[in-house]
Amino acid sequence: MTVADERKVHPAAAGTDPELACPIGPVVDIVFSRWTTPILWTLHTHGRQRFVELERRITRITPKVLTQRLRQLERDGLVVRTYHPEVPPRVEYEISAFGRSLGPLFAQLAEWAAQNLDTVEEARQAYDDR
Repeated sequence: MTVADERKVHPAAAGTDPELACPIGPVVDIVFSRWTTPILWTLHTHGRQRFVELERRITRITPKVLTQRLRQLERDGLVVRTYHPEVPPRVEYEISAFGRSLGPLFAQLAEWAAQNLDTVEEARQAYDDR
């Protein structure tokens, strides 16, 4: 059952169940998990890359986590994995057209960050000083 179906069946639940109350929750779970954003940003910025190239560019990610995230992003349709049956085999990853559709969202978030992170830092400092 989808979230929309759940709302139709239980319209009052949208006001009480936090998962149903926020329609962007599933998108946030997909796009903004710990390593998804750096992977997508790197693929968008640098184009098609091999696993080792991604590892070099995203320095703090472990190979295990990079593998897991790439598989999930491929499953979600945001990344395309291309296997080249050569000796040795070569695998490349690139952001899909669907993944590129997130570009305007990332651009808006980058703009918001540039305009507001100083304010966030000031608020944190004021809070910590209390």
